[in-house]
Amino acid sequence: MSSLIVSDPYALFQAWMEEAEQSEPNDPNAVALATATADGRPSVRMVLLKGVVEEPGPTGGFVFYTNMDSRKGENLRANARAGLCFHWKSLKRQVRVEGPVMSVSEEEADAYFASRARDSRIGAWASQQSRPLGERLELESRIAKYAARFGVGPVPRPPWWTGARVIPERIEFWRDRPFRLHDRVEYTWDGAAWHTQRLYP
Repeated sequence: MSSLIVSDPYALFQAWMEEAEQSEPNDPNAVALATATADGRPSVRMVLLKGVVEEPGPTGGFVFYTNMDSRKGENLRANARAGLCFHWKSLKRQVRVEGPVMSVSEEEADAYFASRARDSRIGAWASQQSRPLGERLELESRIAKYAARFGVGPVPRPPWWTGARVIPERIEFWRDRPFRLHDRVEYTWDGAAWHTQRLYP
């Protein structure tokens, strides 16, 4: 899509993502996730986008999965809002998403966890994400412990591991232009419809 003014920002995002999948050398679905504590202390890290539910309002959004006992999980329990920033250097494009965060359903989380590689599922049990780690051997010992525990049987989803959906109230598309006179278009959701406006670069 050449125009940044469209009726459905989800469709524009998907079009850009498809182009990124063809041009980005690694992880086109990588996205910076910004969270904050209850008193507003920010924190940001990279996660992988694992799904987009193309419906406006509380049933739609941008999905990632994580250990909810991690720092990001603690932030989200205290302050259930987040920002996402996709930056595709090869395309000179950026998308920013802001809004409240809700957990995915147990069924969604179970289905995605079951689709992961077995070693990744065991790793989800072994890693006490964001907690202090003395030596690498400690992590390797925990991996061996859980590998032995589950043997060749199924590896269930840990209760602390689930998905989160950022429900966009605001989506901004940015496209590089010469002399730093970039294109910026902002979509805001008012609960019933998307509203669009251009922004100065």
